[in-house]
Amino acid sequence: MRWISRTALTIICLLGLLAVGGAIYQSIAMRMDARRSPEPGTLVDIGGYNLEIYCTGGGSPTVILESGLGDLLPEWERVQTGITKFSRVCSYDRAGYGGSDAGPMPRTSALIATELHTLLQKAGEKPPFVLVGHSFGGYNMRVFNGDYPKEVAGLVLVDSPQEDEYEKFPPAWQSFSAALLQHYNKQAAVAPFFVGLGIARLMLQAQGGLGKDDYLILQAKYLKARASELRSIRTSAEQARAAGGLADKPLIVLSAGTTLGAAPIDGLTQDGVVAFQRMWIEDLQPRLARLSTRGKLVVLPNSGHNIPAERPDAVVEAVRQICTAVGTH
Repeated sequence: MRWISRTALTIICLLGLLAVGGAIYQSIAMRMDARRSPEPGTLVDIGGYNLEIYCTGGGSPTVILESGLGDLLPEWERVQTGITKFSRVCSYDRAGYGGSDAGPMPRTSALIATELHTLLQKAGEKPPFVLVGHSFGGYNMRVFNGDYPKEVAGLVLVDSPQEDEYEKFPPAWQSFSAALLQHYNKQAAVAPFFVGLGIARLMLQAQGGLGKDDYLILQAKYLKARASELRSIRTSAEQARAAGGLADKPLIVLSAGTTLGAAPIDGLTQDGVVAFQRMWIEDLQPRLARLSTRGKLVVLPNSGHNIPAERPDAVVEAVRQICTAVGTH
């Protein structure tokens, strides 16, 4: 019995040492990554936690860039560079993302819009604002407009979801969405262990190394925030619905011409893909354009869902048109 106790104690001590070593390794590696490729921007305290915001250019209106679910501030690099040439523009990381601190849960569009408004005030950014929302970010921008309509001059929605889509999606897509949520939830649950102890980092390096900004997603706060946003997406959809229309504010809706991109979905036949894309382009995206009496839909035939990366020029041009419509100086 004494031998067994000693062996057990030795194993526990070794595991403890490995855990401490892994945590130190993860912490040092994160600092080194941040020094090698720092995320641009400034941390601003919005009431007990910080959000990172990056603003460039000058003039008015100020353009606000809101990322899609799981996307970070660097997503907008080429778009922001283009807009900077004719107006003030800001991108930022939502709570839990990139350089920003973790924020309250659950991560709904209503909470995100309130946080963004506080961030802009604290950072000294003045309205009027032109809001640009990619994917899930479209919900957030619509809620922001509903909450602070006098501060918003116009919007660009970039392949954003429409709140009726959940009842219209084919069963295969709904199964895919459920599986994705389950995957995100599992990642968030084990994040303190796999990420905090450096295991995820070692696994990624064994598979070919880390990309320039991959260190930004190797954080428990990021995985938890992303999972919460997806878990709450139907709530966010209804919050966007409740925000109402845009009256006569200028609105441009950019839609991917190849909705599913290169990612296959099990159970979705080729006919199903065609039907899905037709519904997206001919039904759901026009519904978004009708939010304003001055709404316009632009379909980008050679772009998938990630329009900011695939067609940054189209986003810049849409923003330019909105700025021209509302007047700039």
